[in-house]
Amino acid sequence: MKYRKCGVSGVFLPEISLGMWHNFGAVNDFGTARSMILTAYERGICHFDLANNYGPPPGSAEEVFGRVLKNDLAMHRDELFISSKAGHEMWPGVYGNGCSRKNLIASCDASLRRTGLEYFDVFYSHRYDGVTPLEETMQALVDIVRSGKALYVGISKYPPEMQRQAYDYLRREKVPCLLSQYRTSIFDCTSRDLNFDVAAGNGSGIICFSPLAQGLLTDKYLNGIPAHSRAAGNSVFLKRSDITSEKIDAVRRLNEIAVNRGQTLAQMAVAWLLADSRVTSVIIGASSVAQLEANLGAVDSTPFTADELELIESIASKVRS
Repeated sequence: MKYRKCGVSGVFLPEISLGMWHNFGAVNDFGTARSMILTAYERGICHFDLANNYGPPPGSAEEVFGRVLKNDLAMHRDELFISSKAGHEMWPGVYGNGCSRKNLIASCDASLRRTGLEYFDVFYSHRYDGVTPLEETMQALVDIVRSGKALYVGISKYPPEMQRQAYDYLRREKVPCLLSQYRTSIFDCTSRDLNFDVAAGNGSGIICFSPLAQGLLTDKYLNGIPAHSRAAGNSVFLKRSDITSEKIDAVRRLNEIAVNRGQTLAQMAVAWLLADSRVTSVIIGASSVAQLEANLGAVDSTPFTADELELIESIASKVRS
């Protein structure tokens, strides 16, 4: 595994981090989840990305990780970098959502209990909720650090103007933003174009999630929509209507580039993000050890040529929303 410096801090993160948004909840096989976590650690992944609502059901991904940490990795706690977040819906009800001080601090406490940790390495505001004053949310993050519940703070999915204000507030309080997390892929460059320079200019590391566009940037959709794929089901993140003939054609053309590079399409999609020097790490998910190990091959990628990058951009730009 290769490691990159996180913004202007002294923290280094692996180029690939393991995210537990899907496939690590109570509804999933614990043995498989445990094997993926341990394989990731053995392969040099020291950063594990959680959130209070990851599961399903919400909270169960933290419980699963906490169980593995206690039984298998407790002696390695100082070698791990563990993050969690709060801000999206955790449960129905007035205090189960949002970025108020009450929700963030209570959620952090609950996440620490579920994981069995004494502190998180970084705790995020999972989103800008558009309701809570930014100062309230940022001060809650500052106080989480000052109380010893987290070492660093981060923000996720903040629009550029609120992103700037967040950095300014945190800097004034001497708890600078360590990481800024954004959804980014070959097919989704909105955050790259709007947020990356703001983050880099303020000394924040950048960490990308959904690098495979919910599985679209894999060989799964080369021949249309498979019967058991995410798009064929009830996913709210990748709908059947998202898989247009134009996107399938783009996926096929991108796959040809990957094959010529000696990679899978998934490996190339991750490597494409890592080709951006502003990016600290890319969060990948996995449903099996085999899938995890295959995608880790992205760190061994040969550099892209200018012609390859230009061709990828030409193909993808035609189908980006």
